This record gives sequence, structure tokens and C-alpha cells, in this order.
Amino acid sequence: MPIAGIGSRFIALLVDYLIWIPGILIVGRVFAYFLPSLSAFNKLSEQWAFAIYLFLIFLFNWGYFTIFEAFWNGRTPGKRVARIRVIERSGRPIGLFESMARNFIRYVDQIPFFYAVGAIAIFVTKDHQRLGDLAAGTLVVRDRIEEAPVNSENTRTFTANIFTPTVAAPEPHAAFTLPDHGVAKLSSADLQVLEGFFARRLDMPLETREALAQRIASAIQAKSGLEPPPGASVETFLEITARQLRDVARMQR
Repeated sequence: MPIAGIGSRFIALLVDYLIWIPGILIVGRVFAYFLPSLSAFNKLSEQWAFAIYLFLIFLFNWGYFTIFEAFWNGRTPGKRVARIRVIERSGRPIGLFESMARNFIRYVDQIPFFYAVGAIAIFVTKDHQRLGDLAAGTLVVRDRIEEAPVNSENTRTFTANIFTPTVAAPEPHAAFTLPDHGVAKLSSADLQVLEGFFARRLDMPLETREALAQRIASAIQAKSGLEPPPGASVETFLEITARQLRDVARMQR
């Protein structure tokens, strides 16, 4: 998934603070309302009361980002608006531990003012990671924008029946078949690798996509002894392999 830039991260942070700051003000008003009775009951000094208030601000700030990211699929309300999310480097969803770690280091990223250290880290790291991301092993990525399917029933005209419907051309991989003994040497893990590549290839730069396809094809050939059929491209070879692996998996159920 494409890495989020500093602009979209700034928008997300701005929206989150527009939500967080009123929450802090409410906590402050509530604390100030109960402070006189609390001080009288427990004989607390003003310094202790102020320390408790700072601790509540810390919990509210840290908990806001931690809980949302851990239990809302790596997103806070601001990240949802900016269409970005936090994931692990492996591509898996972020967990509670990673969310706690990256948001605890947030206080270092904020030094000396408004995320100066974090902004510098984002600029100098390859994957635009602030210190919290480096510590937790996370990335901030952009969400894919899913296009709504066109409802063919609502777009048909009264002349649609006059024309002969066009027949979709068969997929290139449907014209080829690989030897079964070679396919049998592959496993479900190999099919997962192929499915992962197919799911992400449209989001990759062309050079990266071609290099990764060649790498996967070389690994499959070394493991199975299969060779691409004459006239088939590398990606077609991968599609043929995936198709036959799916057939094997269905037969084993």
C-alpha cells in the first residue's frame, strides 16, 4: 500500500487535535469543579492536584490515539478523514502493543515543539516513519479508494436488446496448462504469496511490479521445476500456477 506523506499525516493530526482539545477542556472543567472538595477530603496540596491534572492529560492524550488505532483498524477519526491508517511493516493490522509503543514515543516526536523531531524523522527515513513508527515497527499508509460498481440494470437503455451482447475475451492464462506433477510440489503458502501479489500489483510502480513478478516466478520454478509455456508472460505464468493451485485446493476439501 502507498506510504502516506507528511501532508496527509498533518491533516489527520489537525483533525484529531480539534477533537482532543475540547475533550481536554472538558476534563479540566470537571477536575476544577471537584478540586475543592477533593482537596478538603484528602488534604492534597496544590502541587499534588496539578500533578494529577497533568497525569490525566497524559492519559487522555495517549489513550485517545492508542485505543483508536488499536481497535479501529489503525485509524483515529483524523486518519479516517485523511484516508490513512497505521499498519505493521508486514502489512498486518496494528495491535494494542504496537499502538501503545508508537504513541508513547509520540512525546519524544513532539520535542521541542509541534512534532519537530517527528517531522525530521519522516523526511529522513525511507518509509516516512517518525520515531514512534521505528520503535513499534509500523508504517502509515494511504487507504485504497474503492470505486463503486456500475449498476448495469439502471444504465441499460430501451435499445439495449437490439445489439448483440459482447462476449468477454478469455483470460490469457486460460489457454495454458502446466504439468500436474510440478504443481503438486507447491503448497498453500505459495498460493498465498501469489494471491498477495495479485492483490497489490495494480498499486505498484511498473518497474517494481515486473521485478517482483520475476522474483516470485524464479522461486516457483526453482521449487517445482515448472517453466512458463511458450508465448506466456511472467505474470501469465503466475496466473496459470495460481489457477491450478486453487483447483488442487478445492479438490482436497
